[in-house]
Amino acid sequence: MLSIGFDIGSSFVKAALYDAASGKCIGKSQYPEKEMEIISLQPGWAEQNPEMWWENLKKASQNLLKQTGTAPEDIKSVGITYQMHGLVLVDEKQEVLRPSVIWCDSRAADLGEQAFMELGKEYCLNHLLNSPGNFTTSKLKWVKENEPEVFEKVYKFMLPGDYIAMKMTGEINSTITGLSEAVLWNFKDYRVANFLLEYYGIDHHLVPSQVPVFAEQGFIQKTAAVELGLKPGTTLSYRAGDQPNNAFSLNVLRAGEIAASAGTSGVLYAISNKAVAEPLSRVNTFAHVNHTNKNPSLGILLCINGTGILNTWLKNNVAENASYDEMNTIALGADIGSDGLLFYPFGNGSERILLDKNPGASLLNLNFNIHKKQHLYRAGQEGVACAFRYGIDIMEYANVKPDVVRAANTGLFRSPVFREAITNLLGTKIELYETDGAVGAAQGAALGYGYYSSPDEMFFDFTPILTERTDEKKKERYRELFGRWKESLM
Repeated sequence: MLSIGFDIGSSFVKAALYDAASGKCIGKSQYPEKEMEIISLQPGWAEQNPEMWWENLKKASQNLLKQTGTAPEDIKSVGITYQMHGLVLVDEKQEVLRPSVIWCDSRAADLGEQAFMELGKEYCLNHLLNSPGNFTTSKLKWVKENEPEVFEKVYKFMLPGDYIAMKMTGEINSTITGLSEAVLWNFKDYRVANFLLEYYGIDHHLVPSQVPVFAEQGFIQKTAAVELGLKPGTTLSYRAGDQPNNAFSLNVLRAGEIAASAGTSGVLYAISNKAVAEPLSRVNTFAHVNHTNKNPSLGILLCINGTGILNTWLKNNVAENASYDEMNTIALGADIGSDGLLFYPFGNGSERILLDKNPGASLLNLNFNIHKKQHLYRAGQEGVACAFRYGIDIMEYANVKPDVVRAANTGLFRSPVFREAITNLLGTKIELYETDGAVGAAQGAALGYGYYSSPDEMFFDFTPILTERTDEKKKERYRELFGRWKESLM
């Protein structure tokens, strides 16, 4: 049985073909060749056109089927994973009303903070497990306040993955996991958080209906099937945001387990079975893919907006024609601590771990007579690793004490410098696996279709391709680096 998974990121759309019988990925594709544009009309704003995601997804699907020689009728199910927290608005004809306000856009932060104060911090944390913050529902409130002519045409608001599902099936729905990432799920009463909608003056009819994460969510309609190269009627059977999906692809499903990623943004995602909230909402709690009311499974998410995007900035503006792998090799030419150079990676919108402040990225102690490219590259990766350490200290409220962190062999985790830095800064081993978001979405599709009886059956042979362990001497040097980095933070 074959399934296909689509990963709608902010940089690329990826597709993976998965053979459930063998448990192997048999093909991947990515589109476009260059990273998708993020539109920033004002500082702190970030938008993308949802139609661009759909057009690139069609290309990725067509290319994947062509390169693998797969017949459309052989694909039984489809899964979707997507960039979290984005806002997509459509009218009654399912036409997009404005560009999507995506995850790293910070325009709604003040509205979310005002809601947090006026509704009551304790009330929000008890019911939402978060501040309304700079999340999807607050972004919709911003549109209502600032673009009333757009808001009055809204039929439904959605997350990016819900939009892609709509384009495939013609149906508009979401999941509890998705609504929780929009900070619109009332965990205490296990229903949509109508109290937040009422506070914002938003009609509850604008909220999509709910479907399970692993289930028959709809069927690919004829027009979409032709455009994707699939058979009409193919089942859409899985949908999850990129970080819950990343954790799922790494078999991180039980309390105490932690998944990590370091793509455009950086994330630590720890599983808990207790509905706890960080008092300052610097890290956030969402429903995990296997969450139910009877058996809670919650993802505690630490997000750093400026991670891989820092490396991309260095590549585009400093590295000339060097590849990421070449940059990683060059970074090895600098010693731990980058000869005093400190990099703060906060240049991609407001940062939750910094109480939604947006200080911008910065370099400290730059010496024109000492520092070269290798120092810049290494300091950038060390700065990201220090930000992870800063975040893990915040997560102590939930008793998060990792002894292993799992990650896919992608993004910054491909760099020896970054792996060494984060391993020794967190004081834990890092396990890398040969998977990615699109593969996880394809696996989720197979599980949702019913090919597997449980995740344990699917992950029966789950072995890391690389394990990075702490080094006591290096650990002490990284502890000193973090002390200097933290002392000069903001």
